[in-house]
Amino acid sequence: QVQLVEAGGGLVQAGGSLRLSCATSERTFSTNAMGWFRQAPGKERDFVVSIEASGRYTLYADSVKGRFTISRDNAKNTVYLQMDRLAPEDTAVYYCAASRAPIVSRVSDSYVYWGQGTQVTISA
Repeated sequence: QVQLVEAGGGLVQAGGSLRLSCATSERTFSTNAMGWFRQAPGKERDFVVSIEASGRYTLYADSVKGRFTISRDNAKNTVYLQMDRLAPEDTAVYYCAASRAPIVSRVSDSYVYWGQGTQVTISA
């Protein structure tokens, strides 16, 4: 069973920044695309961003483009999500996910392993 462990959530004021991380012990990490999704209270889980296995290609939701940056360190089996200019509408539980395929995807069914989620709360 692959485990994804997220960290870095918290409470910040609007306009602030947070950096999420997601670590795994999975030895095939470098061959898998990774993604971040989020779920706000009472809403469905939404795609945020995906990064291809090598890290060269990324895919962002329009709502976060220009504010969020995904990166990965395959030597550390870790993916990061730098979130800047945060707004109250970014408040959600953020989930890290791992795909079996190397290519980016915004479809949640493409991801087979999920982290436990980390709460991000942005105050106005």
